[in-house]
Amino acid sequence: MIKCLIGFACASALWLAVANGQVSTVTGSESTGKITDYTPDSALVLDTGSGEPVHYKFARKVSYVDKDGQTIQTPALTKNLRVKVHYLKQGGDMIVDKVTLTE
Repeated sequence: MIKCLIGFACASALWLAVANGQVSTVTGSESTGKITDYTPDSALVLDTGSGEPVHYKFARKVSYVDKDGQTIQTPALTKNLRVKVHYLKQGGDMIVDKVTLTE
């Protein structure tokens, strides 16, 4: 009985060590293009010149900056406006957390 408990304790410790050693890394990417569709606080579609429109979703908190890097409060995003987006991939979605106006 004692050997069984010791074996179980060792197996549990090994499992915890392996589980804690796994690290997931989320990296961000940037893309630049013209807005082809925009739904405030929800989604953005860019024409990046690749031939296919690229669909993005907005994070809960998105920062907006002008071309000089100054934060702006209420962006006037419109179709055909050129922007740069910073996004994170989460599953199959690209989640935007920063939009920079380039014009």
